[in-house]
Amino acid sequence: MSTIKKRKTLDDYFLNKPSKQSKTSNVPKLPREHESIPGLRILTDFVTAEEEQGLLTFLDQQEWRTDLARRVIHYGGTYCLMPPRTATAEERKRIENTILTAHPMPNQLDFIVSRMIGHGLYTNANRPEYCIVNEYKDRQGISAHVENFRFISPVCAVTLSQGDWMRFHELTKADDGSVRSGKASKAEKTGRVKDVWMPRKSLLVMEGEAREKWQHEIVRSKRGRTAPDWRRISLTFRTDKDK
Repeated sequence: MSTIKKRKTLDDYFLNKPSKQSKTSNVPKLPREHESIPGLRILTDFVTAEEEQGLLTFLDQQEWRTDLARRVIHYGGTYCLMPPRTATAEERKRIENTILTAHPMPNQLDFIVSRMIGHGLYTNANRPEYCIVNEYKDRQGISAHVENFRFISPVCAVTLSQGDWMRFHELTKADDGSVRSGKASKAEKTGRVKDVWMPRKSLLVMEGEAREKWQHEIVRSKRGRTAPDWRRISLTFRTDKDK
């Protein structure tokens, strides 16, 4: 009994054809930019659950700065710190003029840096030299700001423990309004606001407009009701332009 050959269609030639890239590279493509914020990307599952737990265990054993609005660790070179909100004018001036020596980037973070280089976000020549670790508890956030222009693009942040929302405000023009500059609240906005979900174990990538023309903030009220032990740990990586 003869069998009838099904006539091939265009779908047979293209839909199931293996891509050349899959044969030559194991590094996944970066996801497309956020539909409303040019230069913003979220890489989900950037670290595994096992890697996440290892990082949390390591960080919980470190010495945290506790005199600010939230717990913080600074790694890499030197870094200027924000004075606490309760500081007097005299204390604020003294703290803002003080440069503290931070511990070098620990080996435990090397795999994250190498993975970002593997994705083409950085190169070995401009690998991140700074990392700020922030711990956000239930009622803690951070005010709207743009990353300091002393750092190159991109600025990348890993989210651990719990996911959270980041709110973006479009500015009328690029503005170097970092938290420490004191200018952030004066930047002129267009009125466009976008809320972006940062999943646990993801990497947030900000470059181009997302990094220079959109302020970002963590709005504590956006979370709604959380468990008493809720917390998000963020690791934000930066490279100085003068490196």
